[in-house]
Amino acid sequence: MAFSDAINFYEYDQNLFSAGQPTEKQLINAAEQGVEVVVNLALSTSTGSLNNEFMTVRTLGMEYVHIPVMWEKPTADNLSRFMDVMDARRGKRIFVHCAMNFRATAFIALWRILRLGWTHDAAFQPMYRVWNPKEFPAWDEFITQILGESEE
Repeated sequence: MAFSDAINFYEYDQNLFSAGQPTEKQLINAAEQGVEVVVNLALSTSTGSLNNEFMTVRTLGMEYVHIPVMWEKPTADNLSRFMDVMDARRGKRIFVHCAMNFRATAFIALWRILRLGWTHDAAFQPMYRVWNPKEFPAWDEFITQILGESEE
């Protein structure tokens, strides 16, 4: 099973992908497709999470980074850590996931705006293909707060 079959999969370019929780077979395929880094933004207790995802990813020869982001309360610290991880691994093939590809698409959009200088519309376009934060007040407030602080 291809990692591109993971729920809400999105390919940004040849080096950046995001999705909801992948299966073990999808992680195997990600490694076969040259993915070098897996960033997991879901909690280890999230629905569908893999037991020992860390060991699975490491056994496949990929780097594993876990930044558990509480769905109900994302934080600026979570985002800062994520952006630092992404900056340090530029040029590598990165697969970012969470439970449904909501956290992942939001964090990638914010990273692109705040660190890479993307426009709001271009950065958020992939997220809006997957979900709309207006339907989740905690995320709508978080995104608004982060972008508001960046303009000060």
